[in-house]
Amino acid sequence: MKLSTRQLDALQELVNIGIGQAAGVLNDMIDSPIRLQIPYLQILTPIDVEEELEQHLNGEQIAAVQLKFTGSFGGIAQLVFPTNSAALLVTMLTGEEVGTHDLDSVKIGTLSEVGNIVINGVMGAISNVLQQRLNYSIPTYSEGTIANLLVSGGLATDTVVLLAQTSFMIERLHIEGDIILIFNVNSFDTLLTAINQLAGGL
Repeated sequence: MKLSTRQLDALQELVNIGIGQAAGVLNDMIDSPIRLQIPYLQILTPIDVEEELEQHLNGEQIAAVQLKFTGSFGGIAQLVFPTNSAALLVTMLTGEEVGTHDLDSVKIGTLSEVGNIVINGVMGAISNVLQQRLNYSIPTYSEGTIANLLVSGGLATDTVVLLAQTSFMIERLHIEGDIILIFNVNSFDTLLTAINQLAGGL
């Protein structure tokens, strides 16, 4: 599926707004400025997503928070961190040292909360600006490879994947995260229709 430059720009702006809102909440949580890169968006197949992220992550293990949504359009949103970045982020938020037992015990809850904040920020921006109603499930946490993550998301071969990649910096620690928004084909068509209507009204 190909998007026009205008459609891709509109999607990127919506994701950018959402990530900015989420960063504001995280700023308050850690009382430290978070600098964000403008997200880079691509429309890919599940196979292409796996290849893209395998190359980006160098095949390392990942920590992921997944949230399913339904409504005007449905799908799965996932926040993915390399495990080292995830540990650093948890340390920044909780004060627990990397490699300690206490860090492991609080990691799932902390990353689930972060994932919930970021994903809801992005999806909230999309639904509010496009005036579409969405319902969210409780976020789930998992660790593994990108291939395992995509399989757990139940992706069909004809699924359209919106891959938004952005990185943020907390003080001197460079912690990278990837946001993956996944829509099935019919839902993605609904999303694009809403975007076109918005663009036509501008």
